[in-house]
Amino acid sequence: MPTIQQIIQSNKIESIYALVYTPNRQRSRHRFPENCVFKMDGEQEAKTAANPNKNLYPALICGPSKSSEGYMLYYLIEWLD
Repeated sequence: MPTIQQIIQSNKIESIYALVYTPNRQRSRHRFPENCVFKMDGEQEAKTAANPNKNLYPALICGPSKSSEGYMLYYLIEWLD
């Protein structure tokens, strides 16, 4: 299984600004299924649309990448706030 760094460096993977739904950001595994990721046009849009009360946090992510179970996953590069 490739490491997150190998996935990020892959030419097939793009970096994306997004809102990420996660109930507990501090304990996050730093990978998210595609149904928890809402793509945004840019960093400012992601920051503006963030809503911590609804567990939506702005992030720079990369992906998607197919997991061994067949799920499409996105990987956290950094939280934006």
